[in-house]
Amino acid sequence: MEWFEQVRAAEQRRDWDAAIALVSAHAECHSIDPCRHNNHLWHMDLLVSAERFPELTERALTDVHARRRLNTALRERGMEAALRDRAEGGDRGALYALVRLLCETSRIREAERAVQDLGPDHQYAHQLVAGFRSPSSGAR
Repeated sequence: MEWFEQVRAAEQRRDWDAAIALVSAHAECHSIDPCRHNNHLWHMDLLVSAERFPELTERALTDVHARRRLNTALRERGMEAALRDRAEGGDRGALYALVRLLCETSRIREAERAVQDLGPDHQYAHQLVAGFRSPSSGAR
């Protein structure tokens, strides 16, 4: 059985430790080898599946893929406070994820306030809120 088949089998068993150990041996951030780079992204997904948020948070300090995956996972889980903390620390991606979360849960005014408090100069954050406000967006 190839290593990636072993990873898939470990994923099926929800044996995250085994899956993470196997894939991380074949992963490299920003590798010129697209397979190693894709394995790095797979590794980040496995860390989310394992809910290893402290490890992802540590990696997010230097790894853009970990940062993006962490912010997405926090948004998907509705972890508003964690996103707010990250946005307060200067993570623009966390601000955008927070704004999306607030807008997706019909809290447009809170999203506007978050943008004003955490990123008044971030044009993209303003655009996100405006997109949820526009009639063509299907916003509430």
